[in-house]
Amino acid sequence: MSDLSIDIVWKRASAELLPGQFSNAHDVTYNQQFKLKADAAPDWGGNAEYTNPEQALAAALSSCHLMTFLALAAKAKWPVASFNDHAVAHLGKNSKGQMSVIKIDLHPTVEFDSGFEVSDDELKKMHDRAHRYCFIANTLDSSIEINIH
Repeated sequence: MSDLSIDIVWKRASAELLPGQFSNAHDVTYNQQFKLKADAAPDWGGNAEYTNPEQALAAALSSCHLMTFLALAAKAKWPVASFNDHAVAHLGKNSKGQMSVIKIDLHPTVEFDSGFEVSDDELKKMHDRAHRYCFIANTLDSSIEINIH
């Protein structure tokens, strides 16, 4: 199986590493070429203009769900024209009392070629299958909810 990697670089910008007085901002590099600015979530003092690990987790789940849905739809000969999602990672305390992503909500909207229709039940079943086969969903211990639009 594949090993997939990223590179992270953080450098201290202050004279000392003191509690609450340093920046968490860092660079994440994908495929040794695409660089993304990352930081803590804004509620934890991070820069709102940068992504944060919780958003990245929601993005990974949403992206995996999309790709799995498309693979299944292609096998079923469903002519998907577009797929949009709004994923939300919810922070809170888990059963151990630790801060964690306690739930991720996906809100996918799928559009098909003109003249093609599926029932709400068929669409729900396809999203359920996509969720079951998604690598990221199978990795997470958190609650995931798919709210179909």
